[in-house]
Amino acid sequence: MSCDFLTLAQPGVQKLSPYVPGKPVDELARELGLDPAGIVKLASNENPLGPSAKALAAIRAELDELTRYPDGNGFTLKSALAARYGVDAAQVTLGNGSNDILELVARAYLAPGLNAVFSDYAFAVYPIATQAVGAQGKVVPARDYGHDLDAMLAAIDDKTRVVFIANPNNPTGTWFGPDALEAFLTKVPESVLVVLDEAYIEYAEGDELPDGLDYLARHPNLLVSRTFSKAYGLAALRVGYAISSPAIADVLNRVRQPFNVNSLALAAACAALSDAEYLAESRRLNDAGMQQLQDGLRALDLSWIPSKGNFIAVDFGRDTAAINQALLREGVIVRPMAGYRMPNFLRVSIGLPRENARFLEALAKVLSA
Repeated sequence: MSCDFLTLAQPGVQKLSPYVPGKPVDELARELGLDPAGIVKLASNENPLGPSAKALAAIRAELDELTRYPDGNGFTLKSALAARYGVDAAQVTLGNGSNDILELVARAYLAPGLNAVFSDYAFAVYPIATQAVGAQGKVVPARDYGHDLDAMLAAIDDKTRVVFIANPNNPTGTWFGPDALEAFLTKVPESVLVVLDEAYIEYAEGDELPDGLDYLARHPNLLVSRTFSKAYGLAALRVGYAISSPAIADVLNRVRQPFNVNSLALAAACAALSDAEYLAESRRLNDAGMQQLQDGLRALDLSWIPSKGNFIAVDFGRDTAAINQALLREGVIVRPMAGYRMPNFLRVSIGLPRENARFLEALAKVLSA
């Protein structure tokens, strides 16, 4: 082929690398000839509990209608979210996962000559969404692997249209408190959209983390992004949402793809939202699993970044490429973090007790080899 199609792409896209997800179980089984049933995957921050029984029942009830397009406005799910959080349905934007929300923001508010501000060691989709529309990503150095909100404020200039912040942050699990968030939002220019990514907020209880929705009325330039992929256990269905001012939601709906959330996802999300017992069990399992991993890592004389998510970033003090490959040969999938410029770390998702134990056993074997 004589034509170089990469050079025909816009400059921002040329500089991107494809997003690399956690390795699937079937792929590892094929590569190494392993039994898929014996592989443990702790790489993608998935909920090990399995989906809510109510969500599964809702999916089954929708199966006979697969020839019909879904409700393009997502009326029932929007209404349920509005009732749950005490907002107007006009404030809700639905997405094909929360990634879709981030893409909608970039398409609506960023362009060549403009920029978005985000932290180092933050979610990989922030630079991807920004560069894909030709905008500049201003990466602010992290503080203790978390957001340095003061430095992010200082990075805002007259070309900044969006600031992406995550609480808790993926992949590091770091977080900031209510006072820090309020101080930050108060100082951000009103013409700059603040995207508060709360994909893991449901794993926090009480006053552990600020609830971004509490700040919407005072800060009309705030958008809170959430997902059903994590604590609600619906990662395969890809359904997320944003809550913002009606004006911002209106803009996002102008660029949102028609029918971007499928019928099964809409039904399952409504059912999962109503399943308080499932959510409480997800939190309980995560808290217990976090403690199990921390105790095991301490016994191995390893350190980690304190986390409020459903994962933990483990510091090995050296490049982890060989350790990761050895774990794969043991049938244990975790997430390498070299792509986040953290080559000495592996991110480990919280699994079931037996999965956590399997990881710790495999790790002990690998480190003693």
